[in-house]
Amino acid sequence: MDSSDGRDEKLNVIGNEKMELPVLTQPGLGVTTTTVTNITQTGGDWSTGLFDVCGDTSTLLMGAFVPCCLDLSLAHQYGECLCLPLLPGSTFAMRVGIRERFKIRGSVCEDWTAVYCCYPLALCQMIRETKKRLKKQIYTVSTMLNSS
Repeated sequence: MDSSDGRDEKLNVIGNEKMELPVLTQPGLGVTTTTVTNITQTGGDWSTGLFDVCGDTSTLLMGAFVPCCLDLSLAHQYGECLCLPLLPGSTFAMRVGIRERFKIRGSVCEDWTAVYCCYPLALCQMIRETKKRLKKQIYTVSTMLNSS
C-alpha cells in the first residue's frame, strides 16, 4: 500500500515491469455528528395552584380516593425507587426536590405546609407540575463533514 497518494497499490512484477492493480476501496463520504438537545422549562411559580384540581380529572380522582397510588406514580415520574413513598417524609422531600429541580419559587416552610396540611392536593399539584415540566422539547441537529 502506498500511503502518499491514498491509493491501495498491489504490485505485480513481470520480468522487470511493475503493474498497478485498480483501487478496490474508496474513501468514506465523511463523518456525521448528531447533537441532541433537551430543553426543560424551569423557573417561575407552580404552573397550577394547590386548589386547581379541575384541569386534570384522572389526577384528581386518584388524589381523592387512592393518594398512596398517586404517591407511587409521582416517585416513578421523579425517577425514584417505588419504595420511596413508604419512607416518612418522602413526599415532602420530593416536593422540595421538584421545586429545586425546576427552580420554582417557594420555601421549605410552604412545601411542608402544603404536604402536611393538604396532602392529596399537594400530590395532585406535584403530578401536574411534573407532567408539564417534563414534557421535553428535543431538537436534533445532524452535521455532515465531507472528506476529499
